[in-house]
Amino acid sequence: ADLAGLTVLAVDDEPDTLALLVRLLHECGARVLGAASAAEALALLARGRPDLLISDIGMPKVDGYELIRCVRALGAGGGGALPAIALTAFARAEDRRRALGAGYQAFLTKPVEQGELVALVARLARPGGGAPA
Repeated sequence: ADLAGLTVLAVDDEPDTLALLVRLLHECGARVLGAASAAEALALLARGRPDLLISDIGMPKVDGYELIRCVRALGAGGGGALPAIALTAFARAEDRRRALGAGYQAFLTKPVEQGELVALVARLARPGGGAPA
């Protein structure tokens, strides 16, 4: 999948995971904004409008569930409607349900596989470009 022209906001408190996400997406043509915390992600969102958010769930202070609630609370005019992918090391069904219930459109488990990541980003960031998740 080609992600040229898309801006993705990637959030993970683990520097290695964040660097990997940035590299995998960048290799496919996306512009990637990296944030190491929910606070940093919200600050970046206030400055610009990415096409998609990918966030780790297990982060200190403000976790990925709280982050997506904050994003959704911005409303459509404030960028609150942007598609979002939850990223987690936990693959249990209840984790998936909780992520989707909190406001994410999709769920990926670590370690991230590039093909799966890129296909999901392309599908969510370009509505009408593929089947629903």
